[in-house]
Order: sequence, then C-alpha cells, then structure tokens
Amino acid sequence: MQTRVTSALARIVARHPGAVVVAVSHADPIKAAVAHALGIHLDLFQRIMIAPCSVTAIGYHRHGPVVLTVNSVDGDLGWLGGK
Repeated sequence: MQTRVTSALARIVARHPGAVVVAVSHADPIKAAVAHALGIHLDLFQRIMIAPCSVTAIGYHRHGPVVLTVNSVDGDLGWLGGK
C-alpha cells in the first residue's frame, strides 16, 4: 500500500511542479505517506494518529520530503499555500 501511495504522490508532484495540491484520502494511506516522508519503517505507521477531517501537509522538494504539519484540525493553515 505504501508503494502505491508514494508512487501516486510522486506522479502528482511531477504533474504540478511548485504548486500546492490537495489530495484527500483515508487515514492509513496518509499514515503511510507520513511514515515514508519521515523515514519511519512501515511496521510503525500505526503509531501515527490521523483524525477525521484533519490536515496533514508534506512538502516535496528536490532534496526530499518535508513534513509541514500532521493531524491539524483547527487554526490558520494559510501559511501552507505560501501566502
């Protein structure tokens, strides 16, 4: 599952270079993406909590992914769009 998620994210990043893109998913694929971005073994991804309707943001850069926020459920997230 993690390979499918990270491959899909890589295709999205390639299609939208430098853009802010929103992808919506269930908790387990989001956990898999966060675990991959953090370099955490997939066996440990259930340690990551993803609440319903929460926001998790990962920036994909030339040198690798950067986890910007995980499980945000309130507050101003305007900074994620670079504004």
